Amino acid sequence: MFSRTKVAAKATKGSIVQKEQRLMISGRTEAIASFGQQRIWFHDQLYFHDSDLSVYNIVVPLIIKQGSLSIERVSSALRSVIERYTILRTAVRFNPGNNQIEQYIQPIADDIYLFQHSRGISTVEQLDDLLTAESIRKHFDVENGRVVKCHVVERGDKSHGHLLHENDLIIFTIHHIAFDLTSSKSFVKAFERACWTDAQHRSTLLIQQYIDFAQYEQELLADANPNSQMNKARRFWFDLMQGYDWDRIRSLVPTEIKHDQTRSGRGYSTVFVVDQQVVDAMMMFASSNNITMFSLTFASFYAFLFKLLNNEEDLCVASVVANRFNQETKEMIGMFVNILPYRIQIEPNKSFNHFVRKVQQLSTDILEHASLPYQEIIGLHDKQKHQRLPSTFFQYDSLMSSVTQKSTMELTVDKDSVIGAYYDRDRSRGNGLSTFDMSVTIAHEHHTRTTECVIDCAVEIFQNQAIVNKLATRFQHILRQLFCSSIVGVPIYNQCSISINNLSLILPEEIEEIHNVIFHRLPAIANEAPASYAQARIWLDERIRFDPDKPQVAIYNMPFVYRLQPDHTLSIERLLHALQLIVLKHQSLRTSLVFNAEKNQIMQRIIDLNNDHKQMLSVIESTHETDKQLTEIMHDEKRNPHLFDLAQGLVFRCHIIYYKQISSNHLLSHKDILIFNFHHALFDFPSMKVFHHDLNQAYTTGQLLYDNNTNLRYLDYAVIEQQMPMTGASMFWLDALQDCKLDQPLSLPFDRYRLSNEHRTGRGTSISFDFGQDLSHDFLIHASSNNISLEHLALATYYVFLFKLTNGEKDLCIGINTDDRYRDELGSIIGMFVNAIPLRCQLDPHLSFHKVTKHVQDNMINCMKYSYFPLQHILNQHPNISTPVFLDTSFDFVSSTTKDEKNEIMIGDSRFSLLPYSITISEDEIMSKFDFILSFQHDLNLNKFSCTVNASVDLFNAETICIIAQRLQAMLHQQFTSFNSKTNKPIHELPITLSNEQYLMQSMNNTQISFPSASTCIHHEFVYQVMKHPQKLAVELDEQLLTYCELLYYVQTLSLTLLNEYHISPGEIVCQCVERSLSMVIGIMGIEMAGGVYCPLSPRDPQHRLNALVQQTQSRLVLVHWLTKTEFSDDTLTIDIHSRFANNDVMSDGDVDRLSSITVTPNDIAYIIFTSG
Repeated sequence: MFSRTKVAAKATKGSIVQKEQRLMISGRTEAIASFGQQRIWFHDQLYFHDSDLSVYNIVVPLIIKQGSLSIERVSSALRSVIERYTILRTAVRFNPGNNQIEQYIQPIADDIYLFQHSRGISTVEQLDDLLTAESIRKHFDVENGRVVKCHVVERGDKSHGHLLHENDLIIFTIHHIAFDLTSSKSFVKAFERACWTDAQHRSTLLIQQYIDFAQYEQELLADANPNSQMNKARRFWFDLMQGYDWDRIRSLVPTEIKHDQTRSGRGYSTVFVVDQQVVDAMMMFASSNNITMFSLTFASFYAFLFKLLNNEEDLCVASVVANRFNQETKEMIGMFVNILPYRIQIEPNKSFNHFVRKVQQLSTDILEHASLPYQEIIGLHDKQKHQRLPSTFFQYDSLMSSVTQKSTMELTVDKDSVIGAYYDRDRSRGNGLSTFDMSVTIAHEHHTRTTECVIDCAVEIFQNQAIVNKLATRFQHILRQLFCSSIVGVPIYNQCSISINNLSLILPEEIEEIHNVIFHRLPAIANEAPASYAQARIWLDERIRFDPDKPQVAIYNMPFVYRLQPDHTLSIERLLHALQLIVLKHQSLRTSLVFNAEKNQIMQRIIDLNNDHKQMLSVIESTHETDKQLTEIMHDEKRNPHLFDLAQGLVFRCHIIYYKQISSNHLLSHKDILIFNFHHALFDFPSMKVFHHDLNQAYTTGQLLYDNNTNLRYLDYAVIEQQMPMTGASMFWLDALQDCKLDQPLSLPFDRYRLSNEHRTGRGTSISFDFGQDLSHDFLIHASSNNISLEHLALATYYVFLFKLTNGEKDLCIGINTDDRYRDELGSIIGMFVNAIPLRCQLDPHLSFHKVTKHVQDNMINCMKYSYFPLQHILNQHPNISTPVFLDTSFDFVSSTTKDEKNEIMIGDSRFSLLPYSITISEDEIMSKFDFILSFQHDLNLNKFSCTVNASVDLFNAETICIIAQRLQAMLHQQFTSFNSKTNKPIHELPITLSNEQYLMQSMNNTQISFPSASTCIHHEFVYQVMKHPQKLAVELDEQLLTYCELLYYVQTLSLTLLNEYHISPGEIVCQCVERSLSMVIGIMGIEMAGGVYCPLSPRDPQHRLNALVQQTQSRLVLVHWLTKTEFSDDTLTIDIHSRFANNDVMSDGDVDRLSSITVTPNDIAYIIFTSG
């Protein structure tokens, strides 16, 4: 499970095997405190010292069931018990002399315990308040041995003198430092014996006391025998906790509150009865699989924690063990409980069934070594943190049989009097205490087959009771997913076969929360409100990613270009009137967006028309004579950043382009062009359908019917959107993007890099290719035969292609745009509803393409379910990311028709054809708001596919994008063509090399050269050439050159430096990062001659990649020159090659002999080269 590093106990050779220690009566009155006592004392001092409450009171309430009992008898009997069991009068305090916590048995005295007498406690509420006070008040003085309190309670109003009668209570409260729940039975039995006046007592010197156990515990821990119980336990716990981050044991529960370690002890409590269907399923599973209920419920809690902590796989939860493994301690009164850290590694993709068995094995192993004290367990790895109180606690109670709970125990205290355990208390109210940040206790009553769960949470971590109640509801939801056969909205799973990763904390009502929102007119909102999330995103993007002062290209202009069909005309006067009516109805088309510095918010405001309808409409008329002029005008509509003014509400314009001259009869003909242009902050593509509908109606009838007092406006949507409950979506995205590097760009084959403060130009390059009939057919067949949507198949293809293009990046996150008109009433509004969301895919390179596709499909379905969650909220969940660069790489899938009614509109009786929407801004450039985007197009008429790759010219050359498109095309053919399908092969085996590159690699790899001997090393062959041609030219670069003899001198000088100063050993990897130069050749041969393994690094790689490659090779040395020495981190050892040749030291014969003595064979590795894929 974890690394098995062994810790051996120190034992000298020939040491005598020690006898097994036994618990002996010592008669001592002073000794070091037990580890249990020390733990309670330290935790009380470290965490709860300043609190006015006590978290360590144990209450044992007894009730008079029959007869009566004198209060004096109660007092004397208790005194007798305290006298007999010395732990009940033992002081625990710190001794500064020896720096230890010690225990001191105090002499019996009248004030050695506390006594209280109350009357008139008549109601259940009064009694419950009294019991609560007993359990939470600070009663005790541990340092002086006062650890017991007796509170006798008369229920009636009338006093019976000094007698307690039926229904009166005797409440014993004992500090946990002297007592645990298992001691309760021994305590009440001892009290029963003491109540009989003729009971005979042995001297305390003749019975085993708790102080004797403390001595016995110390002896066990001091046993040096490697096979002793404690040393075996030490080895086990060392292995189990190896590598654990001990800081996390105090911060396992998630919290946004910064706090110190002190606690008030106050808490919020909640209790729920587990569904009977769940209980029955758990019992059936446990019995049929030979699993304990402790293991099953603990595994369920682990699964809950895993999801609560955003898929944290390394979990450590505390639980307790009675720790009474000796027969002598079973009936002893005292504090024996040990806390044990249950650490386990979650395997998210394996079934819960598998995980339960793993928990069971862990529990079995831990119980075998449970006697090692908690402090010792932690101290094995970190002595300074051995007193840390765990954050999270779990406990399972069976039968609920303790004295403080439901019990039928009865005690006969004299011939006529019987007392029993009192259990009528309402447990669901809790005591308002919490020792741990979060503790979960599951209690099962076997007789009634009911199970209840109590959750206590510290007020310092959980802000209110509602949060804790919601926590309990989520735990119930996890239990139902694990053990119920069916849940609304959740697929049916075989019992416990669901993987832990597929569990969800999102409640059914949270899944449906978006559908319960009602969008309606808000009469209180006149014409101003905060901008919607979509509007704010567009407004900010224009000003942050792109230069707001000197914009080069408009990235959010949306021109739609129309041409009348032959023999059709359009009245310009009626058109303009219709447009005025549309702008009057759809207020988004006359809405301004302005940043309000006072509110620190982007505000939208509807521009008041003041009955002047013409001022709101921007109409431009121009002429063209040639196609080139027309193209230039259309490009300007797309790229001109000055056409709109968001601050003034100018967000829509109509551009009429006449052929040769402006029409004199005010009619448009088929040679003229009509452009409707919108700013994306107030308009999206689905809005065009609404615009077409209303334009036709207004043109035909001259009016546009609507009720300005009741119609839903975009302004209303924006206000309601910001009030929507989004708990489920928030949890989903936090889980989906856990540990995702949203600010780390993909390692695409960029030609250049953008500076951090450099704005985008918005200019891009584009290349497209058609699938062709065969590939389109195979693509369709693959989708239909595997029940996968075409969009999901295209997205999976894109992910796999990115995996290959980025040299194997497995955690890929890209952005996509979604149309968030998730309610029917939003379909009739013009506005901006598009949201950008991250799509993350964590690839396993060993999976087949088919399995990757299934994974991508499931992932995208889930993401689209919560796509309404605004991008701003997603980014706010990750406050540490600097820039959301995942949005720079995008994906799009478009299903369209090449020629049908969807590309035609009717305005009155006039038919227009929509020219294809284009992002072209010049002959060879497009508008590009992304760094890299792949778009799949599906022609529904021809049932064919095509692909378009768009990329920013800020980062890519057009030639690079052309090669990328060719690689994608090659991969598609390899994946889907029926004669060579690779969909069942692991994706890491898929090549994206082009045919010419394959040929080049084959030719480059054909390096066979005839050598005199097949078993000759590279540097030996080099020396042979030197001896053969010492004065011949060996290497030349520009005006520089070296003969073989000169080259050998420099090579030997470098080799000796590597050997003598840096102690390079044969087979050690030595990296070299230099520009193309003579030094490069000297470095290669110098490394080889020294017996090293040559590893070249490219100076053109980014600095982080260079350092990563050095770490990957584990090279401790890098050869550089003055241009590349600054590329490596300070902890990387570098050698400047040039500086090594400045000394001109003369080599001795001994130096040459040392080079000859290096043992390198032709079978040894000579070089390691990192390729591009």
